[in-house]
Order: sequence, then structure tokens, then C-alpha cells
Amino acid sequence: MFVGYARVSLPAQQLALQEDALQQVGCQKIYTDTASSTARERPGLARALEFLRAGDTLVVWKLDRLGRSLSHLIAMVTKLHSQGMHFQSLQEQIDTTSGVGKLVFHLFAALAEFEYDLIHERTRAGLAAARARGKCGGRPKVLDAKHAALAPALYHAKELSVKEICILLGIGKTTFYRYLKQSETSG
Repeated sequence: MFVGYARVSLPAQQLALQEDALQQVGCQKIYTDTASSTARERPGLARALEFLRAGDTLVVWKLDRLGRSLSHLIAMVTKLHSQGMHFQSLQEQIDTTSGVGKLVFHLFAALAEFEYDLIHERTRAGLAAARARGKCGGRPKVLDAKHAALAPALYHAKELSVKEICILLGIGKTTFYRYLKQSETSG
């Protein structure tokens, strides 16, 4: 039995295109969700997975309708296979009922993982190059070194309250206590 799953991210979007495509390939049951792909709770998908039995095929219009990430997608298809179920994606023409379909799915997964690794390597190389040029990432410091040293000095002088010191330096309490802790660990 073919069981369809369709998902849109926003209520303003329409499921009709996906539902029509799933009906055309013979899905007898179609489950739907209106939720972001990153949403952990997708009741329509949960019902579809509960309904599936060994020998059934879960059909989606496109891969991104099912998985929120590559690892999630691979885990879902692997779980289906371990329970004797199959998977089909119409747009990517992946059908794991055949050996070729399984191969194509794993090639897609491997290529996506390879692309992720390349992006990760380029990001690390870019950060290393920036550090070598003296750039450092992150949020800029609120106070320069002179004013950062003034915060603990004013605190230890006990003439002003923490609130007054924060107002004077134009910083919040959390930032003040961070500078105080840094001065105590470095001094």
C-alpha cells in the first residue's frame, strides 16, 4: 500500500499540489502537516508512521517534505527499511523498492554529507585566516581595557553601588559581573 505524506511550513501555503501528486501515484491514505521542517512535533507524520505496515511504501512529493536534516532523513528511511517498509520521493525519483533506488538514496545522502563537510572545512579555514590577520569573531567588547579595569576598582572602593557603577559605565549587571570575575581570575 502507498501511504502519502505532505507538509507545508505556513498555514497560508497550500497542500493541494502535493496531495494531487500523491493521489496520482496511487496513495490510498495521505497524512498532512502544517509545520516547519524543524518542528519536532509533526502529528501527521507520526500518524503516517504508525499506519505503515511491512511491505508498505511511504511516499513524499519531495525529500525536504519529510526530513528536517540529512541525518534525520537518513534515520527515517533506515528505520522504515528495518521494519520492512519502503520509501519513495516523487520529485527526486527515488524509490527504495529497487536496488537502484536504494543506491540513489545513499548516493544523495553521501553527496549531501560531503557538501556539509566541505562547507564546514571552508568555514574553519576562513576563521583561521581571519585570526591570522588579527581579526577575532564574536561580539565586540563593551568596554576598552581601561574602563574594564575601572569597573572592579570602583566596586572594591565601595563608594558606589553596582547599579550606580553600571549606569556610570553604561553596561548591564551581567556585563559588570563578567568584568569583575575576569579581574579576579587574572589578578
